[in-house]
Amino acid sequence: MYYDPSKGHGLPHNPFNAIVSPRPIGWVSTRSKDGIDNLAPYSFFNAVAYTPPQVMFSATSAKADQDGTKDTVANIRETGAFCVNIVSEKQLFEMNKSSQALSKEIDEFEFSDIEKQECNAIDCSLVAGGPAALECKMTRIVILSGQANFAVFGQVIGIHMRDDCIIDGRFEIKMYNPVSRLGYRDYAIIKDYFELRRPDDN
Repeated sequence: MYYDPSKGHGLPHNPFNAIVSPRPIGWVSTRSKDGIDNLAPYSFFNAVAYTPPQVMFSATSAKADQDGTKDTVANIRETGAFCVNIVSEKQLFEMNKSSQALSKEIDEFEFSDIEKQECNAIDCSLVAGGPAALECKMTRIVILSGQANFAVFGQVIGIHMRDDCIIDGRFEIKMYNPVSRLGYRDYAIIKDYFELRRPDDN
């Protein structure tokens, strides 16, 4: 099968999300200029550079009580800061609950019964007890084609790692089993690992 996305695929469900998978989930926390904490998961998320470390995520819809976007992007526009929390297997249901579209006055940490703690380098909360969190300074917001599509880039200026995830000098994902998005309503918990060296890796 071949299709032109501008003309449609003719299937009952959009296959694009399932084709580009698995995708890590960026559980992004922000704080509004009024001091209200927000927490929401984004599956269009990834790391994009090593030095300095940089990440990106994209938001692809809007809420009626924000200016053509979601709370996360609106808050980052105002403050220039955000934190990416890494989702573990044990946090799957809390992460999903925090994805609900709520009024911008509602704190998703409180709504989803998620413990929070203050970030070190930015004015924002992070998910307490999570395997890792990346405190970020926004570097740019790119307007993408389509309605309410934004890509947010940030430089990581502070990194939290849970101590039990550090083994022999390595951050070990087997200690928390990360959650990934596969498309549609499908997710995966990563439990099967292997090491593969490049041909020129000495």
